[in-house]
Amino acid sequence: QVELAESGGGLVQVGGSLRLSCTASGRVFGIDSWAWYVQRPGKQRELVASITSPTDTDYADSVKGRFTISRDTAKNTAYLQMNSLKPEDAGVHYCFARRGVVYDWGQGTQVTVSS
Repeated sequence: QVELAESGGGLVQVGGSLRLSCTASGRVFGIDSWAWYVQRPGKQRELVASITSPTDTDYADSVKGRFTISRDTAKNTAYLQMNSLKPEDAGVHYCFARRGVVYDWGQGTQVTVSS
């Protein structure tokens, strides 16, 4: 099992930036992709961004050009750089890591965007 620990959430003003981090521990060998999801109150969890390799990334249309997902394999860590934040970006952000057909979730980190 892989344990995922997120950090970096918090309160930010509209137009501000945050950098989320997700560090894996435990059976980290074989993590082949990472992703970030957001869950807003009363809504289902939605994909924000995913990364399989530095050149293989995917983003929700709403965050393209503003968010950047990256990973540091040596540190077993994934990042989500969020710029030009909007109120609709707020929610609990969850880290996701996949090892073949097995996947794990973090506990989530709250992002609040104030206008």
